[in-house]
Amino acid sequence: MNKKRYLINKVLLGENAEDHGINQAWKQDNQAWWDWYVSLAYDEAEYSENSSIELPALQKFNMISESDIQAELSLPYEITDKQITSFQKEGFIKLRNVLSPIAVSKLRQELLMLLNKEFNNTKKKKNRFLSLEMMWLKNTLIRKYVLSSRIAKICADLLGVKKVRLYHDNALAKEPGCGRTPWHYDDHHFPLATNDVVTAWIPAQPIPIEMGPLVFAKPLSVYELVKEINFNKFDTSYDKQISDIFKAEGVSLEEKAFEIGEVSFHHNLCFHSASKNRTTRTRVVLANTFFADGARLVDNPTMVSGDWKKFIPNTKPGEIVASKLNPICWPINKKVNKND
Repeated sequence: MNKKRYLINKVLLGENAEDHGINQAWKQDNQAWWDWYVSLAYDEAEYSENSSIELPALQKFNMISESDIQAELSLPYEITDKQITSFQKEGFIKLRNVLSPIAVSKLRQELLMLLNKEFNNTKKKKNRFLSLEMMWLKNTLIRKYVLSSRIAKICADLLGVKKVRLYHDNALAKEPGCGRTPWHYDDHHFPLATNDVVTAWIPAQPIPIEMGPLVFAKPLSVYELVKEINFNKFDTSYDKQISDIFKAEGVSLEEKAFEIGEVSFHHNLCFHSASKNRTTRTRVVLANTFFADGARLVDNPTMVSGDWKKFIPNTKPGEIVASKLNPICWPINKKVNKND
């Protein structure tokens, strides 16, 4: 028996563990979803000894006020027509200096505080992929990063739409030793009946290659090569088949380090992955997902969308997604983006 399948069957519980495919609601909590999802990654070296690469100490900054952060996150970031064309062809783009080093440092400090508070009782579990969502509803500082008009305008410009709404925020912490993130595209994860969806992936520290930055498959159209592969919730076969096809077809992959303040933006049809974190430092990222105003909820959300009702409450299949938890972030909604 595949060792990986045995482990995954221990993660899935109740109805989700039954052999009925993915056309069912996710029945566990958000962290259980991530524990399950990362276990679907194929890794030939998964049972090898963990490496522990020491990184230079992070630069320390004098912390600035929340009002200063708000001011920075409200300044427009101008992108060129060439960058927009590149995004629409390749499915992703990395932009430098979207955040200042001080803003990145403050973001990391706040996210680590929230993660430590949430997972304090589970510290005995190591090498995990930890996640927190909907932080913007309670934390005034994170709210500024999530509802940033600077970030949201970039997303609207890249998509070529006039208005974008928030789907959700997501703190993603890949602990030291945590393995690969499986190949995927976000169209599986966001139950939105539109392809005008983009995720701003905001590292809260520099990400060297050894820490596992995102790996992008390009161009955007490569999803056509693998769209007929059936998603398997029990083992690593989906990830392995995609990897094999990409190799056979000579698909171009881009895996590059992230400088401090550099942010990537990827389309919901862009296939991406991430390597193992081989360092002794947790890789912390804030991922904010935005979609074009007017999008509707798909007819049949699946368990791959996790606890989607938490992100778009009181919305039925086929209805326009416009709940209070999905505010318009660009153009600026002064009511929502007011200085807390």
